[in-house]
Amino acid sequence: MSSSEALAVLWKRADKAVLTIALILFGIAWLLPEQLRDSLAFTGHSLLEIAPWIAISVLIAAYAKASKADALIARAFTGHPARMIALASLLGALSPFCSCGVVPVIAGLLGAGVPLPPVMAFWMSSPLMDPNMFFLTAANLGLEFALVKTLVAIGMGLLSGSITYLLVARGFLSQALRVEQSGMPKQGANAQAQWNVLRSPQARHALLASALSNGWMLLRWMTLAFLLESLMVSYLPADKVAALLGKDASAIPLAVLVGIPAYLNGFAALPLVRGLIDLGMSPAVALAFLVSGGVTSIPAATAVWALVKPRLFAVYLFLAILGSLLAAFAYSAWLALP
Repeated sequence: MSSSEALAVLWKRADKAVLTIALILFGIAWLLPEQLRDSLAFTGHSLLEIAPWIAISVLIAAYAKASKADALIARAFTGHPARMIALASLLGALSPFCSCGVVPVIAGLLGAGVPLPPVMAFWMSSPLMDPNMFFLTAANLGLEFALVKTLVAIGMGLLSGSITYLLVARGFLSQALRVEQSGMPKQGANAQAQWNVLRSPQARHALLASALSNGWMLLRWMTLAFLLESLMVSYLPADKVAALLGKDASAIPLAVLVGIPAYLNGFAALPLVRGLIDLGMSPAVALAFLVSGGVTSIPAATAVWALVKPRLFAVYLFLAILGSLLAAFAYSAWLALP
């Protein structure tokens, strides 16, 4: 067997995230040795910072699966498509999940058999707003901006859910998950919830299997994401972002594209955006940056890529970019009114 064939076999059999992390660390140590310590420190600090949110979301998703509460959620998202999508959009805007923390919840919903359109609506609206984020946004950027972003979160859910419904109806989207989650079979529509999961050995096994599966998936892919982010923080500082984005509505498309790699997280982005607005950037451009980055930041997109089929991943990116552009241009037009 040649060396190229051996490498191909290794890549096919190895865990892609772990192998990529090892290759990136090797590359940094070889090409940028002075950056290695900073990247490791940044990655470790970021993982510790987001660990509580990931742990909570993983445990909630695992409990929902083990208790069969996800079947109740699935039944809640049944009925007329418009009602399902609207309900999911509202619930998403009220839920406390970040763009990464929502991933295991999405996996649980899809595994429970919840239709893809309301899942996509929840998926798009959830990372953009929650009660805590609303007050922090109002404190940093003003009550008007917080209200606008809340409406955008709901609107993104409605738009994304509706487009996904049309794509599903035409057969463009079918199976969503890359693989069935181990230890977590789909629940039937008539499954009865078992709230005390510690009583049943089967439920305890499902709880543990779900937590380990989702936790390991997020840990390795989030490590990769934060490792990449450490390089962006070092070589794409805030002043360069400010210079790129400009000050008027013509910068909205660029803000959408820049928001994907440059967005850190919802809390860290607020003071950055406030500083950019103080420098003269349009609030509409700021909205484009926050919305596109909030849904498709590299950590979130990396976790999503590990979860869903490539076609659904492409639709997810398309809907995030389309919704961000529409929201920002609409806000710019509203600001321009006399």
